[in-house]
Amino acid sequence: MSTASTPPSAPAAVHLEDRLTELEIKASYADDLLDTLNAVVARQQEQIDLLLREVSQLRRQGAADGGSPGFRNPRDELPPHY
Repeated sequence: MSTASTPPSAPAAVHLEDRLTELEIKASYADDLLDTLNAVVARQQEQIDLLLREVSQLRRQGAADGGSPGFRNPRDELPPHY
């Protein structure tokens, strides 16, 4: 006798439905987490792009100044043990 042709018993059907519900809940949480992580990655990429533009601008300013360090505070020249 084949088990595929017989309908599942009531406790087995309830157990199967519970497992299906748990899987749907986990899939929902995973989908929400994926959306959250996607938003974080997008925000971080925007920050990286901004920082790259700022570094590029600072390099251009440094090249325009002739590479001179400009005004330096003598206190910056003190050895670290002072």
